[in-house]
Amino acid sequence: MIVGIILAILAGLMLGLYALPEKYTKGYEFENTWGMMFFINMLIIPITAGFLLVEGFQEIIANIPFKILGLMAFTSILWGIGAMMWGKAINYIGLSLGFSIFIGTVILVGSLLPFLVDGLPPMNVFYIILIGILIVLLGVFFNGKAGVLRQENDKKDDSQEVTSKSSSMTIGIIIAVVGGLLATGFSYANAFGRPYLHEACQKAGNPEWITAVMVMIVIYVSGALFVVPYFIYQLSVKKLWNKFSSVHTGKNVMYTFVMALLNFAASGTFAFAAYKLGSSGNTVGYAIFNTSCVAVAIITGVLTGEWNTAGSKSKKFLYLGLSAMILGVIVIAFGNAV
Repeated sequence: MIVGIILAILAGLMLGLYALPEKYTKGYEFENTWGMMFFINMLIIPITAGFLLVEGFQEIIANIPFKILGLMAFTSILWGIGAMMWGKAINYIGLSLGFSIFIGTVILVGSLLPFLVDGLPPMNVFYIILIGILIVLLGVFFNGKAGVLRQENDKKDDSQEVTSKSSSMTIGIIIAVVGGLLATGFSYANAFGRPYLHEACQKAGNPEWITAVMVMIVIYVSGALFVVPYFIYQLSVKKLWNKFSSVHTGKNVMYTFVMALLNFAASGTFAFAAYKLGSSGNTVGYAIFNTSCVAVAIITGVLTGEWNTAGSKSKKFLYLGLSAMILGVIVIAFGNAV
């Protein structure tokens, strides 16, 4: 169990850092940066990983039953839409708040969805896990409150700019919540498809950890079925293809590759952590993974100056929220050990 918890925290660390390089891209619009990131993230890295790491990769893909592949693909497309909305929410409301609201929604729904596939654990374990999730969500609420207070503390001379900022905050929060709901398709796809893919990978002579890679390949490539065409359309409509000829493109490619690699590696590490955590791994691992991610994103947001203009009250709520989320993860981990 300890190994599973450590892996889930490591996965959260990688996911919490994955969007940070986006702050340093230059000469690109949102569609350029995130379109490139998702193309690398959902197609190039997964397919390359499949051919390089998975023994019998093509045979495993070809033999997945239609029912399993179809349901995994459908829920993964929903996740892909949610992940795309997450990137947009971060642009509206920043790393700290974007991660908090999005991941809070993911934790609430995504941590409970696997029970539909795996069944409920013993009730004493279930109640402790549920209490832990509620504590985490209380922390998310505090973070949301911190964001609202930060917005109120942002004083601008131009009242129209204040109104615009308020509108952007509201839009960003809505996008984060809706995106979080859709992104829970990841949790369901992982719980539903893992048993078959684990058996197939083992028969092909792969080590246990390869199952996590194989599950992520199916989820990410399926998610690309919506996300990649969406960005191609947006880049065309907004006539942004010429932005890729920017003098900063070399560095931008490097930054987006790092984003893509961290994101994919985080998901694969989480999937393996869920396996190591046992029967409740998809729920417990998911909560630990996502909470660790939010904690890292909040700290990163503070260090990169997102909260420089915030008042002391908003910062108190931010740190209170972070503390509650960490406490919630400890409770969840304890519940899994009962």
